[in-house]
Amino acid sequence: MTTQSLPARTGTAARTPDEPAGRGGRRLLRPRAGRQHHAGPLAYVLLAVMAVLSIFPLYWTMVAASTDNTRVSQTPPPFLPGPNLFSNLARAWDEAAMGKAMINSLIVAGVIALSTVMFATLAGFAFAKLRFKGRNALLMLVIGTMLVPPQLGVVPLFMMMAELGWSQQLPAVIFPTLVSAVGVFFMRQYLSEALPDELVEAGRVDGAHSLRIFWSIVLPVARPAMAVLFMITFVHAWNDFFWPFVVLDMTNPTVPVALTQLSAGYVRDQSLIMAGALLGTLPLLAMFIVFGRQIVSGIMAGAVKG
Repeated sequence: MTTQSLPARTGTAARTPDEPAGRGGRRLLRPRAGRQHHAGPLAYVLLAVMAVLSIFPLYWTMVAASTDNTRVSQTPPPFLPGPNLFSNLARAWDEAAMGKAMINSLIVAGVIALSTVMFATLAGFAFAKLRFKGRNALLMLVIGTMLVPPQLGVVPLFMMMAELGWSQQLPAVIFPTLVSAVGVFFMRQYLSEALPDELVEAGRVDGAHSLRIFWSIVLPVARPAMAVLFMITFVHAWNDFFWPFVVLDMTNPTVPVALTQLSAGYVRDQSLIMAGALLGTLPLLAMFIVFGRQIVSGIMAGAVKG
């Protein structure tokens, strides 16, 4: 009759071979994977302060847009909304032709964001995973364009748009910014880490060509980075002022160009300007409210996969 060995002391758990033993033969407990860590009170205080600092500019814009010009200029300034918000918004909408400006900005920002995401993802995949002659030199050339100030190319670019007959038209704003070096570098760095070489090689073994690999393998992996790049590019194109102000006029403006109409005159109506700025910000806020959850969840999924 065989006897089975029992633990030496009752109340002491049997140690498995892969668990280290401490002093006196006691088992050392390891932290479990996926265990949640709760933030302390200081973390919540810091988050609350950062939230207030982030929301305050938008709140002050709404406060200034809801009062009259005299009240905005007083010391101390008002900190509570006034009764003139909707009337100022209506005035800004009419005087700056905000309806047409928002449609133009939506077209410009949407086309630029979509084209930048697609072209930057294609170029980023090529620079990250494809092997071709002169790859490093071309990448250095793309990065080098980031060092050139955009203002240096305004005159020749304007002359080119005039030769093409696009002056005062939206294509003059869209085509020079269909892709950006920042986007190419961003997607190249992301795909270098997030896309395993084994997936690309498996696609090659199955007989897929480069475009098929890009469509079936690269795009699902790059979706989180593409969402981030789309949001950043859309906001940048929506808020861009310098080049649209040079190449467009008040008959066909984008939102930043249309807002300059509100500051015309000897005495500037600050409440009217703030109302126009609030109108130009509302579409961005609406887009982030609608798509923010998907973007954040995509970022977290990409971080977990990486």
